[in-house]
Amino acid sequence: MARDIAATTALVSRVLQEWLGFADSEVKPESRLEEDLGADSLDLLELVMHFEDTLGITIEDEHVENIKTVQQVVDYLVVH
Repeated sequence: MARDIAATTALVSRVLQEWLGFADSEVKPESRLEEDLGADSLDLLELVMHFEDTLGITIEDEHVENIKTVQQVVDYLVVH
């Protein structure tokens, strides 16, 4: 089931701002989760679990390894 891209973008941005302590203007689609936003492996695991719980989905480990940017998070969540 495809999700609304605007709502998903807003959700991802809000969660990243809250969990990683960034202002809205600092979370951009091209922002890299680890390099630009400073997410470590524990942050990424917690984010995955949060999105799984919030959206009622399962994110496979092999997909997580390929998600590097904010836009890739949004794209993944929109189609899964």
